[in-house]
Amino acid sequence: MQGSKRIVTVAGLGLALAGLFLAGCDQSKAELDSTKAQLQTVTAERDGLKTQLDAAKAQAATLQQQLAALQAKAAADAAAAAAAAAAPAEPAKKEEHAAKKPKSATKPAVAAEAAKPAPAVAPSTGPAVQPRKGRGQF
Repeated sequence: MQGSKRIVTVAGLGLALAGLFLAGCDQSKAELDSTKAQLQTVTAERDGLKTQLDAAKAQAATLQQQLAALQAKAAADAAAAAAAAAAPAEPAKKEEHAAKKPKSATKPAVAAEAAKPAPAVAPSTGPAVQPRKGRGQF
């Protein structure tokens, strides 16, 4: 009899544990379902944000290309305008200057400019150099 009581006790204990396990699964199943729902929501939000990010990156790349093209065009236009403005301006200034001065005044200025002595060479700050003498002279 004691053996059959033990079997009944062990069987009853096993049933009690199975009941607790099933009750615990029900609680964790509800929690698992809510976690899965949150995961799906967060995943959908992430996918939407990633799509927005990709679109923003593409737009930024397009704008960067447009900016580079406009800067290159502006630089080319500025260089062309500067070259066009500088080329005719110099001869016109020379002609105006020549027209303002009498011809007799220009010749003495050229003669005075030619008569100026050459500027003196500044002394060097290095060691003194003496001319070589003898067989070592090259």
